[in-house]
Amino acid sequence: MTQAEVTLHQKTTYKNYNMANVTYLVTGAAGFLGSNICAQLLARGEKVRAFVLEGDKAAKYIPEDVEIFYGNLCDKSSLEPFFNIEKGAKSICIHVASMVTVNPYYRKTVLDVNVGGTENIVDMCLEHTECQKLVYVSSTGAIPELPHGQKIKEVKEVNLDKLEGWYSKSKAMATNNVYTAIKTRGLKACVVYPTGIMGPNDYAISETTSTIIKIIKGQMPVGIDGSFNMVDVRDLAAGCIAAADKGRIGEGYILGNEVIRFKTLSKILVQESGCKPIKFFLPIFLAEMIARRMEKKAAKTGEMPMMTTFSVYNLKRNNQFDYSKAKEELGYKTRALDVTLKDQIKWLKDNGLI
Repeated sequence: MTQAEVTLHQKTTYKNYNMANVTYLVTGAAGFLGSNICAQLLARGEKVRAFVLEGDKAAKYIPEDVEIFYGNLCDKSSLEPFFNIEKGAKSICIHVASMVTVNPYYRKTVLDVNVGGTENIVDMCLEHTECQKLVYVSSTGAIPELPHGQKIKEVKEVNLDKLEGWYSKSKAMATNNVYTAIKTRGLKACVVYPTGIMGPNDYAISETTSTIIKIIKGQMPVGIDGSFNMVDVRDLAAGCIAAADKGRIGEGYILGNEVIRFKTLSKILVQESGCKPIKFFLPIFLAEMIARRMEKKAAKTGEMPMMTTFSVYNLKRNNQFDYSKAKEELGYKTRALDVTLKDQIKWLKDNGLI
């Protein structure tokens, strides 16, 4: 689709949701991405509701103007008050919540939350006819990998056998179910596929932020010689909101960035924070061997291994994603990684984390 065609499509098809009588329903609002989506929606004057798991310690950092509803995605009845808005009003749901794990093995809880919870969200969107649209936040992990050198694009149906790890499989299952509901049940929805997330305002302290803290504190003397694809959380939040505004029903949009090597990230952190550099980077094959041993030991002790085969795979795999569709149709933009890290380091210092 050319830019001219996209512009014409937006003028003739997209509904203008930016009106006073719309409430944005954000799940996972205490998380890294969800909280930033809430903040950006508030900044442009929207009404925002947050769905938060009872007991989530990061809930206290949700902006005070957000109306918070506590519940559990796996309990459909707890979603009813969250979706129930005033008569005559409209809503848009941005479903961010999921259980993220680097453990590659099957866990029923991961499927219950990521697949079953998303099914409950789909049902609620269909039962509440005032809900104008669902934006499902999937993952690029739910898209089958292509050989190195080829850019990975959006897909609408995934064979689970082509994916690594049960987190990726669970997100693919949920994504497939969303597309099926669009086709067979009339669900008004689109899908976004974020890559990795980093940046400031991570009160939930995600795995990426935790890793950056360890590097800056000198608690990670050894790295892995791999690559990844990371996006500033503020750019991802803007991309999700743009999908709510302009994303076409039944379409998917990769929200990615350019590939960066772990070594390059380490150098930027040294430049921006003055921390000591990582002394040694393990070759991928050696990291895989160590991860397998750690997983075997963890299986006996019941503890989470420090490194998993899935986390190593994510550094080994092809991380080149084609996000041109999001740029053309949503106006998606990304900022330079050094800018993100500079802002993240300042935030970490301001909050006494480093």
